[in-house]
Amino acid sequence: MAATADPTDLPFHDRTDFEDADRGFVGALDPCVVTDAQGRVVWDNEAYGFLQAECPDTAHPSLWRQGQLAARQGLYEVCDGIYQVRGLDLSNMTLVEGDTGVIVIDPLISAETAAAALALYRSHRGERSVTAVIYTHAHVDHFGGVHGVLEGPVPIVAPDGFMESAVAENVYAGVAMSRRAMYMYGVALEKGPAGQIGCGLGMTTSTGSIGLVAPTIDVTRTGQEEVLDGVRIVFQVTPGTECPAEMNFYFPDHRALCMAENATRNLHNLVTLRGAVVRDARVWSVYLDEAMTLFAEGTDVAFASHHWPTWGSDRVVEYLSLQRDLYAYIHDQTLRLMNTGLNGSEAAEALAMPPALDQAWHTHGYYGSVSHNVKAVYQRYLGWFDGNPARLWQHPPVEASTRYVECMGGTDAVLTMAAGYADDGDLRFAAELLDRVVFADPGSGAAKEQLAGVYDRLAYGAENGTWRNFFLTGAHELRHGVIADPPSTGSAELLAALTVEQLLDAIAIRIDGPKAWDEVLAIDWRFTDLGVTHRATLRNGVLTHRVAPDGGDPPDLTLVLEKSQMLGVLFGVGIDQIATEGDLGVIARLLAVIETPDRSFPIVTP
Repeated sequence: MAATADPTDLPFHDRTDFEDADRGFVGALDPCVVTDAQGRVVWDNEAYGFLQAECPDTAHPSLWRQGQLAARQGLYEVCDGIYQVRGLDLSNMTLVEGDTGVIVIDPLISAETAAAALALYRSHRGERSVTAVIYTHAHVDHFGGVHGVLEGPVPIVAPDGFMESAVAENVYAGVAMSRRAMYMYGVALEKGPAGQIGCGLGMTTSTGSIGLVAPTIDVTRTGQEEVLDGVRIVFQVTPGTECPAEMNFYFPDHRALCMAENATRNLHNLVTLRGAVVRDARVWSVYLDEAMTLFAEGTDVAFASHHWPTWGSDRVVEYLSLQRDLYAYIHDQTLRLMNTGLNGSEAAEALAMPPALDQAWHTHGYYGSVSHNVKAVYQRYLGWFDGNPARLWQHPPVEASTRYVECMGGTDAVLTMAAGYADDGDLRFAAELLDRVVFADPGSGAAKEQLAGVYDRLAYGAENGTWRNFFLTGAHELRHGVIADPPSTGSAELLAALTVEQLLDAIAIRIDGPKAWDEVLAIDWRFTDLGVTHRATLRNGVLTHRVAPDGGDPPDLTLVLEKSQMLGVLFGVGIDQIATEGDLGVIARLLAVIETPDRSFPIVTP
């Protein structure tokens, strides 16, 4: 199976997507640059003007085409009373006009871009107040900019489990995810024909202020109906699809269907390259089929949280059918191949997509890919181990690479071999050989430059935007080193949104186990505003916690505080502002074994 489509087999003559992407255009933001209060640029869509040119030989024509479509920006009318602002962040912000104001769906990543999107809408539709907010799901590009649109208390609607999902992904594995997200979105790359040209799902992520306001209305079941500012909405819950907490919904009076991020203009990820819990392709396809059954007959337009809408009931059915079949086919065929004995990488090479799916632009792997999605299905069912005992206990990269390079005759010999494979067009194996040299001999500038050149060539041929960004970022770091202080998906407000249990869990995964082996301590956190006491116990390098029992052994320290003060204490500030009982030195002992991870850890070098 080719990871990248052959451009000669694709229907470039079909301009329907361009017509749909331009349909309903009302007005653009000119220039499309958004800054924060200090004047720092947090969004610059003008940087993608180069995409108006013909595709160069440094990009796959299919990905270039996707970039041309995704870079379109402005306010668009979806149907009477429903508008979208596209191209002001990675995601779309949708606005639904109600009796007295406007309902905002998915307020982007940053408060600054969300405010700019709302201002663009108002400049054309009048000063309507925001009367409700809907989060389609719990990824940051669908809630982070909420403070840019809120002007007072309004209903905030989200799928059940939203808060748990929203904060957990950004905290528990947030450091590793944000580092890898730099590769996924090409943060360090110049925007241009030889650099970052988008990520398939959109162009890139904004870098402004991230916030979170908790929902006031939970959607717990399919068929649940809510009326917001006079607008009727019927919901479909879709847990376990593109996000653990996600929902589609239908506007019966507009005959309009919002598909959240469950059906966009690309094959999505079953596991993202930045890392995530593996998603369920089978359930994803089932919910797409259910959406068709529930809503398609009464739908004149389907829109989503990314890309552009689809108009016409027949076209909506065809679009959703192909999206359904896409995830179902990958799921079912991967399992079929697994059960013939193929491992994940073998199944990814063997799986061939049906011609009808290959010929539909919106099923292409601009963001997810068939290759890494097949491996995700394998991982979901069988895990990391492929069953071959030779791969059960392999050496880690440096140790294995040192031995491989030694076996092949040393650094110079491997560089010569790798150059031969690259000259023959086998870039994949050339990259594998050169990666071994870099990890075995990290001081070899020749190996780093040769590998960077191979990564460049792999990037230029990639149809998938995130693969391109990974290859080019790898090349950039081989040439220039690791960029310090990668952007984080977390924020103080996200941390403050954690429950007491989640905050203690977040601290538990930061405990330096060996350093804490000999520490034994117990701290009671008595929350006056919650009316509950939690006991955290450190023993054997493990921090555990539970609601403190009445009576029993006393703790070493009791902290009497409000929930809002907890975060400060865990960061070592504000302890003098709360009441304490017992040995105050215990908190210093706990803080001493909490590790601050390196957010700039190396990836393409040891």
